[in-house]
Amino acid sequence: MTHHFPATTRLGIGGVTLLLVLAGSALPATASPPATASPSATARADAQPTVEEQRLERAVPREILRRSGFDVFAPGFARALEGSRSYAQAERAVTRHGSALWQRAVDRAQGRGPATGDLSRGDDRPLYWARLALSRELRAWTPRFDLGDQRRKALHTALETSSRGQDDVRHPGRHPRGKDAGPQVKRVLVTGFDPFTLDRDVRIGNPSGASALALDGTLVHTADGPARIEAVVFPVRWTDFAEGAVERTLARHLPYLDAFTTISQGRQGRFDVERTNGAWRGGFPDNENLSRTGTVPVTDPASQPQWTSTTLPYRQLTEADTGRFPVYDNTEVTEIPAGATQPVTRPDGPTPGSAARAGGGGDYLSNEIAYRATLLRDRLGLPKLPGGHLHTPVLQFGPGNENPATGAVTDPGFERNRSDIVRQVRALVKTAVSATANRADRRTR
Repeated sequence: MTHHFPATTRLGIGGVTLLLVLAGSALPATASPPATASPSATARADAQPTVEEQRLERAVPREILRRSGFDVFAPGFARALEGSRSYAQAERAVTRHGSALWQRAVDRAQGRGPATGDLSRGDDRPLYWARLALSRELRAWTPRFDLGDQRRKALHTALETSSRGQDDVRHPGRHPRGKDAGPQVKRVLVTGFDPFTLDRDVRIGNPSGASALALDGTLVHTADGPARIEAVVFPVRWTDFAEGAVERTLARHLPYLDAFTTISQGRQGRFDVERTNGAWRGGFPDNENLSRTGTVPVTDPASQPQWTSTTLPYRQLTEADTGRFPVYDNTEVTEIPAGATQPVTRPDGPTPGSAARAGGGGDYLSNEIAYRATLLRDRLGLPKLPGGHLHTPVLQFGPGNENPATGAVTDPGFERNRSDIVRQVRALVKTAVSATANRADRRTR
């Protein structure tokens, strides 16, 4: 995905969240609510596609789906919904098709099964557009039974979580850290993001999402033994974050993991390890074209800090030879100093008592996922658990193909750039695990 961040947003939400695990405050699951509306009333209320789903009518998304073979998912899903005679059947259909979509995207990225089309296997965009095609089918579906608004929303949530890998995290030897379970495979969770700024260039992909697909379920070998990486993907939507999507996903895994890092697309030509995350939303529009400005909404705001910090081994990450792009330790923040009223950019982190206006990763959703993850780490009493945020380089199209109005959906330069970024993400994860393994083992003995 080619996330271009506006100057006011700086490092917005571009990309992958490499999460070695840190989870936040667990939010209890709720039972499916009772049906409250007739099928016809529910269908009329929800049939209008969302802003994201409406982009499916453009030529580029249709081409990406066709050229990847992912255009077959929505028709099959629609048939499964039509055959559902109860909420339970519909729920099974949603989770089955969502999970199948995620697994097919992972298999395709990792070279398993047929290529299904002429787009490169490492492309993250087919997953994004196919998920929206399924979501649109679900929104327009008129069931054969009563389905209230809350139950329809629950089905959409099930589709989101299953098709983003959030229901498919499988680490070996699930012993909570601190128990003597003998030698273990290190456990790492990486999270990516959907493409965004699609009204600027609908061809965009996200190198964080591509990295998540390439790394999910894989092993990296370190001097301290193997580490298994699991991956999930998050939407570029303010509302989902405010509703606790990050915390719900991470909380159930944190006690079992060894480290985490969030990753997203940042600056051109460089990786950044973001030292500090800020509790501020800068308002840049998300994929629904919604803006949100203000303090990051979390549970128990009375105890909410303005800043959180990385516990990733940033010195090792910046010094290691991990690939084509330089890796920087980014300590810059924007703050309102204590007693002041105007924001000031600080090159070396926040000053005591200041109010956040941008972390090292900016004031968009990449900063927010890093803030939420590290805040949850600290609230769970795991302040030394390695975790933080990594920004990838911008994924650029090749020379001569930069114009979104006339450019092709892919080119050799675009493919090379994505492959190089994904390869370096893998190397950085390996470096992080190697650098922190001994420290983590000492902590849990």
